[in-house]
Amino acid sequence: MKSNENSAQQWYAAYTRPHHERTAAEQMERRSMEHLLPTFPSVRKWKDRRKVLDLPLFPGYVFVRIALERRLNVLMVPGVVRLVGFGDCPVAMPDHEIDALRIIADHQFEAEPCSYFAVGQRVRITCGPLKGTEGMLRRRKGKLRLLLSIDLIQRSVMVEVGSTDVEAVPVARRASILQIA
Repeated sequence: MKSNENSAQQWYAAYTRPHHERTAAEQMERRSMEHLLPTFPSVRKWKDRRKVLDLPLFPGYVFVRIALERRLNVLMVPGVVRLVGFGDCPVAMPDHEIDALRIIADHQFEAEPCSYFAVGQRVRITCGPLKGTEGMLRRRKGKLRLLLSIDLIQRSVMVEVGSTDVEAVPVARRASILQIA
């Protein structure tokens, strides 16, 4: 007898071969698998024309709702490489994350991919007058801010930044900064 925990359907992220998200989603549709491939319109320009393409919001991923014991059915879908998890154990996604993605798609919010930054991560500003400035990423009143600390006087200032205006400081760079201090 199988436990209810194993037979309950949950959402998983299926990692695909590059540029195979749509193929995998079409195959999942044909196999009657509940799936989600959020997309966004992207204008591409060539010398002679402009075209609006519908691109995956999360390149390389299709979300699929299955009972874990049926994961082999997903792995047999052309273009699917693996289910995301730790080692050989896929990890289910929280329903509220999929619900949010569906709301974004259903209400046609303007959405586009951006780099993932965790609050507390060290980042560097990539454009504008503060280009090259490094600090800690914080969230305040729903907005991203760069925390710039002046160690000598033990004071800090927060500046609002956009997620497209920062990049992560590589771990090796952070380690060398810590060693100097």
